[in-house]
Amino acid sequence: MNVPRVPHRWSVTPQQARAIQRQLASRVRQVPLAGAPRFVAGLDAAFSRDDRHCLAAVVVWDLREQEVVEQHVAVRLLTFPYVPGLLSFREGPAVLAALRQLRILPDVIIYDGHGLAHPRRFGVACHVGVLLNRPTIGCAKSRLVGTHREPRSRRGSYAPLLDDGQVIGSVLRTQDGINPVFVSVGHLIDLRAAQQIVLACAIRYRLPEPIRLADQLVGAARRAMK
Repeated sequence: MNVPRVPHRWSVTPQQARAIQRQLASRVRQVPLAGAPRFVAGLDAAFSRDDRHCLAAVVVWDLREQEVVEQHVAVRLLTFPYVPGLLSFREGPAVLAALRQLRILPDVIIYDGHGLAHPRRFGVACHVGVLLNRPTIGCAKSRLVGTHREPRSRRGSYAPLLDDGQVIGSVLRTQDGINPVFVSVGHLIDLRAAQQIVLACAIRYRLPEPIRLADQLVGAARRAMK
């Protein structure tokens, strides 16, 4: 996969990172997705036990055939500390390195993290989407910001995630009676399509298959590290 040159450094101060987020947030576009997606990539990242490396995994899921067609792992040295809301500066180099290995161009990328559901409306899914200029979705297991009511217990039920009176995402029940996930726009997609894709990929479990499998892949890579 062709990854364009990143227009900023990853090794910056937290203050500089927030300024970069605010600058790039203006590029995020919420638009209807063009066409029905077939290849959906899932992204997840983890950190080595000594907290010196970031490991990133990408899994490409064929939505039509419901099978994995490609997967890769990349490892990079960490150059940014853990700061809530600035995760993309910690994970970005490894994530882009994993994506560069792809031979199949995904129609949509789901990131195990937030998109617009972020204090500066620029979570990791937005950051990756803007850098790649590809449709991206944030799908997180927990809430970072905002308030919501509990959606009904049936699969497909959802409730808006609100912050300062603005809809920043949705709280989506992907399976009957289990905890919901937090879905938000990353880039070049709208919230309705993001929900539909997450639900279509959540065929058996709470998480959609692409990021569930990416989580397993990066976990295995982390355990294999000395």
